[in-house]
Amino acid sequence: MGPPSSSGFYVSRAVALLLAGLAAALFLVLAVLAALYGHCARVAPSELHHCGVPDAAPSLPGEQVESLPTRQPDLAHKPEVEATPESRRPSGPWDQLRLPPWLVPLHYELELWPQLRPDDLSAPALRFTGRVNITVLCTVATARLLLHSLSLDCESAEVRGPLSPGTGDATVGRVPVDNVWFALEMQYMVLELREALQPGSRYELQLSFSGQVNKDTREGLFLNVYTDQGERRTLLASQMQPTYARNVFPCFDEPALKATFNITIIHHPNYVALSNMPKLGQSEKEDVNGSKWTVTTFYTTPQMSTYLATFAICDYDHVSRTERGKEIRIWARKEDIADGNADFALNITGPIFSFLEDLLNISYPLPKTDIIALPTFDHRAMENWGLMIFDESLLLLQPDDQLTEIKSMISRVVSHEIGHQWFGNLVTMSWWNNIWLNEGFATYFEFGVINYLNPKLSINEVFFSNILYDILEQDHALVTRAVSTQMDNFTETNEINELFDIFTYNKGASMARMLSSFLNENLFISALKSYLQTFSYSNAEQDDLWRHIQMAIDDQNEVVLPATVKSIMDSWTHQSGFPVITLNVSTGVMKQEPFYRGKVKNQTLLTHNDTWIVPILWIKNGTTQSLVWLDKSTKVFPEMQVSDSDHDWVILNLNMTGYYRVIYDKLGWKKLNQQLERDPKAIPVIQKLKLIDDAFSLSNNNYIEIETALDLTKYLAEEDEIIVWNAVLVNLVSKDIVFDVNNYDIYPLLKKYLLKRLISVWNIYSTIIRENVAAIQDNYLALMSLGRFFESACLLGLEDCLQLSRELFKNWANHPENEIPYPIKTVILCYGIALGGDEEWEFLLNIYNNNTEEEERIQLAYAMSCSRDPWILNRYMEYAITTSPFTFNETNILEVVAKSEIGRYIAKEFLVNNWQAVSERYGTQSLVDLMYIIGRAITTDSEVMELQQFFSPMLEEHQRLTVQARLQTIKNDNLKNKTRSARIAAWLRKNT
Repeated sequence: MGPPSSSGFYVSRAVALLLAGLAAALFLVLAVLAALYGHCARVAPSELHHCGVPDAAPSLPGEQVESLPTRQPDLAHKPEVEATPESRRPSGPWDQLRLPPWLVPLHYELELWPQLRPDDLSAPALRFTGRVNITVLCTVATARLLLHSLSLDCESAEVRGPLSPGTGDATVGRVPVDNVWFALEMQYMVLELREALQPGSRYELQLSFSGQVNKDTREGLFLNVYTDQGERRTLLASQMQPTYARNVFPCFDEPALKATFNITIIHHPNYVALSNMPKLGQSEKEDVNGSKWTVTTFYTTPQMSTYLATFAICDYDHVSRTERGKEIRIWARKEDIADGNADFALNITGPIFSFLEDLLNISYPLPKTDIIALPTFDHRAMENWGLMIFDESLLLLQPDDQLTEIKSMISRVVSHEIGHQWFGNLVTMSWWNNIWLNEGFATYFEFGVINYLNPKLSINEVFFSNILYDILEQDHALVTRAVSTQMDNFTETNEINELFDIFTYNKGASMARMLSSFLNENLFISALKSYLQTFSYSNAEQDDLWRHIQMAIDDQNEVVLPATVKSIMDSWTHQSGFPVITLNVSTGVMKQEPFYRGKVKNQTLLTHNDTWIVPILWIKNGTTQSLVWLDKSTKVFPEMQVSDSDHDWVILNLNMTGYYRVIYDKLGWKKLNQQLERDPKAIPVIQKLKLIDDAFSLSNNNYIEIETALDLTKYLAEEDEIIVWNAVLVNLVSKDIVFDVNNYDIYPLLKKYLLKRLISVWNIYSTIIRENVAAIQDNYLALMSLGRFFESACLLGLEDCLQLSRELFKNWANHPENEIPYPIKTVILCYGIALGGDEEWEFLLNIYNNNTEEEERIQLAYAMSCSRDPWILNRYMEYAITTSPFTFNETNILEVVAKSEIGRYIAKEFLVNNWQAVSERYGTQSLVDLMYIIGRAITTDSEVMELQQFFSPMLEEHQRLTVQARLQTIKNDNLKNKTRSARIAAWLRKNT
């Protein structure tokens, strides 16, 4: 250290210490203030730019003409965006999932300008710019504003107001914005104001922003690239549900914060712009480069949630019709419109609207409906008010689709989205935890609409096959998912997406159907009318629905309930699982217990806190009985006792409207078996489906013996309903039973037993296929069941099935115009290859290589794995990993080969010398998946060890550690199935 300078002034040691202390204190205060008022989360680089007040009103790049009304800002102060580490940010409302109730949005003036040009389709990234003026009502004095924004760059932010009443929203001033920052975890934009907004006053938030159009995901604003009339083209569309509006413009992105919207879209003149409302006007503008753009404005929307705001920019054609004075337009690729592929959807849309308007006694409130078919839309379909968006596969009907389920599927999906115009758009759930009020009711009304369009359709069987079967397979007491969940259970935005699942749709629809069944349809619809009228353009909770149903019940005397609607329905919507109802027909004792998957006898299972209040609709000796209620764990119903008479029998759960499974005592099952064998037509088809489905499910989960379920199949020689056969075959016939050498005992017995009973119904449908397959084009249940039925007949070795497969495959190969009927095409292709040789296989490979439709390519790739020639399968796998560029990109060829019994061994041998190439082609996880597929039949520890040793050199360390438990699970399941198969075989010996 050098000597001190001789110049300056002198301070004493005491003064120096005092000054040092003051400096340290000042530094500490500044640090605390920075932590308190910086409030800046970690933000993406694009969000770290200055977010200020521009020299003029918010504008868009290259813009010359203003579209939104603007006011000249005060340039004395500009807000800054600061980057303060999250760890230094104090806790606050930005850490909560829900917005604070400080501001209520009233109206959005929204302008978007995506820079999409038809002559520039190869740009690596497409950006959009925009601005939004949001009129808000302040309810709590606050100097800090929160609204949603994600992946948007803030260009400027201003707050104007308070707005003067009665002066056309002219402002009397502005509130300076000191700072703008982003809380990325909860997806908020935060505006720090110099002074607080005043309660009861209205203000206008003026924000300009920019963002990126998505190419890889269909969220927010996104692109579709497609081919139309031989040319490559691009369109832009939006998907806002559930929380993607914030990716497009800053907004109050919660369903209860409804507002009106004035939307303006700036687009290339070669495109048409669509939005929720009809076009109000168009003008032209030039950018700084002299390029001309079209400015399309739209009429003001009704009050609606942000997730319903929607836009599309496309070069499409449309077809249109008028229904009750309102225009309906279907937009699609020009070639699809020219080919008439949109006509079916157009022709059903109007009648569906009219049916629901009449049923609910509420007119559709918008002046038009546009429906657009996108080449690719991951969300299947979206109910946006005035502009519904569909994946084209769910809207367009090709001329050769008459013999498929596609027509019925289109009818269902269109019905579902139109149902949302009332359940979701007009009346919206208050928050996403009750999304079932939207999706469950829209799903339920699908089937009422379908029944209206096709009165001959067996709607109960269709509901079971499409809705109830799948949810009952997945739901059980230990599932953590209830239909309605508590708001407190949600902590992250991505948890909202998880709500769009089978419990919301299928279980929600089942709840609505059960509710309708015990009220009666008229009372149910009357209550819904009251609910919809009361909450139109607003939001509702589950309890609001219960209250309006209770009001309808209280106004009449015919329907009497054992408890309030809320008590009854909360027992179903607030807890997971469903009950198993057991009826002793000797004593009339009925009890309920939660359904557990794989129930263990003589073991106390996890207790289920509540019982259900269960509506029991039932029939006795073919006659419908009065509704009864099981509102406690056990109850006696003397009227359900049966006598020794051969004609005395009881079935619970009429039409399968109740959400539960049923067990009968030995006498009850015996009586039902006797009736099925004596006169199966006396029991409705839906009840036979229910008996068979319940029995096999309950036996698989240790509630009843497998023999009880098998006894129900004795009568099948007299059963001509293919859907009932389908319920049996799905439980008894599988490829593993047929091809696994370990099942040598059961297969010949099962073949003999089933073919003897199946031949009658086989003759009916094989004749139809040979002579007039068009005869079943409107038979939805037959179209849905025929594939499984045909596959099972061939698996069981029915010679006529194999011969018909050869005939249809050969006829198609020689005359491609003779299409294989769609419902059995997968089966015919597979058996055409299995029963053929190299020539047939090469033929299918050539078809595959010249086909561009993904669904058909997957179907063909699967069929080629059906070969029984080892050398062909080896060559197939070789093609898959060596052909350059890779083909078979839609399917993991090794997996489909390994799933066959022959292919299981061939795929394993193939891996010995090719596992590295397989790993490079399909990824290391594919090797783990292959191990499970190849080892699907293991039953011993030595087989587990051998498989682990075989795959060990191929797997990464963390994968080796996880496969042991999974293989043990597979082994234990197979041992259980082996025991079950032995019991099935023993039963078959007695009954064949």
